[in-house]
Amino acid sequence: MARNVMITGTGRPYALGFNFVLRYLEAGDRVVATVRKSSPELEELQKQYADKLIILTMDIGVTESVNAAAKKLSEELDHLDLIINNAVTVSPDCDKEFFDANLDYIARTVDVTAVGPMRVIKAFYPLLVQCDDNALIINVSSEAGSISKCYRRNMIDYGMAKAALNMATMNLVNTFKEERKVNIFCIHPGWIRTNGREDNPAPLSSYEAAGILQGLFDKKWKDFDGPRFITNDGAAYPF
Repeated sequence: MARNVMITGTGRPYALGFNFVLRYLEAGDRVVATVRKSSPELEELQKQYADKLIILTMDIGVTESVNAAAKKLSEELDHLDLIINNAVTVSPDCDKEFFDANLDYIARTVDVTAVGPMRVIKAFYPLLVQCDDNALIINVSSEAGSISKCYRRNMIDYGMAKAALNMATMNLVNTFKEERKVNIFCIHPGWIRTNGREDNPAPLSSYEAAGILQGLFDKKWKDFDGPRFITNDGAAYPF
């Protein structure tokens, strides 16, 4: 049965969000693709899937923008089955180590990458609970957000943001667990060529990764008791 799926951060054709959009459209689902600014590639895709693709402008770093987007979508759809919180940002100093990085950049990265998905979940929750079965939320995290497995001296803002996103996910697990109407996971999606470059040594293209994850989400849809931070093959990843 076709589902209503919303994916954030979908504007770049070589990245994971856009390829999630493509995979779910190919599966026959109705897809809400959110972007902060217009994407010619998404608009071109909409010509092919006119009745199946909704492009929704939303800045997850701004509560008013998220709330306005939720109000607008509620006028077009009566429910959502799945939200994939994929949107992310990093600072200009992401690759720099501690003594060289401008620490004032960190707060913005955490706000968008960790608090942003919380804004989305809070605003769109009324649509999630209107689905016929239980709804699913996927927060796209990273192994960089694992505190116990941390090995880097750079990517401070990104790692902190993903660790915060993992904590947010667990808080919401506790929030939702009594009703079991909304299920939620954070996921390390694997090593992906999200920049689209063929010389990138990552083993998976974004399209391949999106297909693997799409299958995993179906398997985990009703798993309310398994691990919450998982890899792309469903294995537990340490917080």
